[in-house]
Amino acid sequence: MIPPQEASVRRREIEDKLKQEEETLSFIRDSLEKSDQLTKNMVSILSSFESRLMKLENSIIPVHKQTENLQRLQENVEKTLSCLDHVISYYHVAADTEKIIREGPTGRLEEYLGSMAKIQKAVEYFQDNNPDSPELNKVKLLFERGKESLESEFRSLMTRHSKVVSPILILDLISSEEELEVQEEAPLEHLPESVLQDVIRISRWLVEYGRNQDFMNVYYQIRSSQLDRSIKGLREHFRKSSSSSGVPYSPAIPNKRKDTPTKKPVKRPGTIRKAQNLLKQYSQHGLDGKKGGSNLIPLEGRDDMLDVETDAYIHCISAFVKLAQSEYQLLMDVIPEHHQKKTFDSLIQDALDGLMLEGENIVSAARKAIIRHDFSAVLTVFPILRHLKQTKPEFDQVLQGTAASTKNKLPSLITSMETVGAKALEDFADNIKNDPDKEYNMPKDGTVHELTSNAILFLQQLLDFQETAGAMLASQETSSSATSYSSEFSKRLLSTYICKVLGNLQLNLLSKSKVYEDPALSAIFLHNNYNYILKALEKSELIQLVAVTQKTAERSYREHIEQQIQTYQRSWLKVTDYITEKNIPVFQPGVKLRDKERQMIKERFKGFNDGLEELCKIQKAWAIPDTEQRDKIRQAQKNIVQETYGAFLHRYSNVPFTKNTEKYIKYRVEQVGDMIDRLFDTSA
Repeated sequence: MIPPQEASVRRREIEDKLKQEEETLSFIRDSLEKSDQLTKNMVSILSSFESRLMKLENSIIPVHKQTENLQRLQENVEKTLSCLDHVISYYHVAADTEKIIREGPTGRLEEYLGSMAKIQKAVEYFQDNNPDSPELNKVKLLFERGKESLESEFRSLMTRHSKVVSPILILDLISSEEELEVQEEAPLEHLPESVLQDVIRISRWLVEYGRNQDFMNVYYQIRSSQLDRSIKGLREHFRKSSSSSGVPYSPAIPNKRKDTPTKKPVKRPGTIRKAQNLLKQYSQHGLDGKKGGSNLIPLEGRDDMLDVETDAYIHCISAFVKLAQSEYQLLMDVIPEHHQKKTFDSLIQDALDGLMLEGENIVSAARKAIIRHDFSAVLTVFPILRHLKQTKPEFDQVLQGTAASTKNKLPSLITSMETVGAKALEDFADNIKNDPDKEYNMPKDGTVHELTSNAILFLQQLLDFQETAGAMLASQETSSSATSYSSEFSKRLLSTYICKVLGNLQLNLLSKSKVYEDPALSAIFLHNNYNYILKALEKSELIQLVAVTQKTAERSYREHIEQQIQTYQRSWLKVTDYITEKNIPVFQPGVKLRDKERQMIKERFKGFNDGLEELCKIQKAWAIPDTEQRDKIRQAQKNIVQETYGAFLHRYSNVPFTKNTEKYIKYRVEQVGDMIDRLFDTSA
């Protein structure tokens, strides 16, 4: 049971708490009443605002719609005015551009093309919208006049600024490929850069807007003329240079040239000159005689103009390739792609036809030279043919895409040259074999015949043209193997050919030697010629080529030479037979000689003396140009004669066979040797 005191306290606490709750409740009621009042006020305000908004909307929307309509009307008016201005501008194009078109595009191409664009648009407008308008005819005429002016400007720019490439620049362009060090090849500037850009702009306009292709004909005609004149100028440069100095020169490449150009000789074939120099070397060693005549025109007398023309043609071929490549690079910038090959084909025709015609003239001249047996002229075909074959890959690349007739021109010329070259080789071999024996043309001193020197000189040309000559021979072969001949096959054919020529030469020399009545002179003649052939083969390395098919050629010639020496030595038997022991009876010392015996000894001395004097007189006029061989033959003969005469003299010098000893014992042994030492020496 709770004590009364505590219960009283508890009740007071509860009453206080209840009072607080009642106060809180009263506050909440007041707040709710205020909130409710505020809500009513807000609802009233919102209702009033909504009413006002509705009134405002009803007033603004019509105004907005009217404004939109006004803006649309304004835009339409502006567009209409703009269209009217645009249309009206077309009616003023003719008047605005006529002066510019009349004055032409020179010096103001950009402005001119801008005017042409305006005229083009005017033409299109009137054609689409008012084809019957007189203005259409005006702008059409103006457009055509402007197009003609552009065509004329194109022609004028190409004509005025297309320059012939100088021979010096062409030679530098060719020689730059032959330099060992790597060099940047400076492209040729056919047109100044600013002019080139104008030409390109005009050509593109004419293609795109002018619907015109005539300018392409103008382009190829002008550039074709410059290409042709450039090559002809190079040829003329060679002729002038050769006539003034003998050798054409080319300065160093321009981008390396400073104030003073350095001159360097152009590479030249020089094979014929090289062979002649070899012959001069042989002459210095006593090998060259060539006093005999031949129906072959002497090679060493060959006109140097042939060398000049050959060099000029070879360089013109190289120049054509280089210049044509350069022309194609220029053409690609100016001519539309689908017209480039055709235009290029037309552009190169004149220059190419000129080169091919000159080549055919060379072939024709070679054919005529063969008929005249002038094989020196035929030799011009060899370096040219070799160069054409070496250049053919570049030629084919340059002519890629041209017509078949254009591509076939070089192969056709090569075939013609191979045919005439093979004919020359064949006829030369036949002429060596059939060169007639003309007594008045034979060398009186038995030296080297001109036929021999000509034959060897001709063969020496083939050393530098082994592949070319071999290909000539192979081209005439009918066997299946010849269609795809190898270099080894060509080499064997050439070796066989050289052996054939040498064999024909040997047969002809044997025949010619019979012209001499004296067998000794005949032997000297054959000795000189065989020795000349052998030394020439060895010095010019022809012997290696001969050895491909004939291993014993060198030994065979040495045997022939030795055989002729022995034949010559037999000519002295009629001298030495008088004094040899086998023909002399033995006389006992102290026994008085009978008249018959004294007469016999006198006849022996007289026969020897007369024979010695006669042979020395005759053989002194003979010639052995080779110093080594001359000394060898003299020494051998001197040994034989001195030994025999010394023994004879020793036996009879003290025999009293005559009172007039000096009449019969005319020479001492040393004097006989001196007389033999003067043999084959026309200067003694």
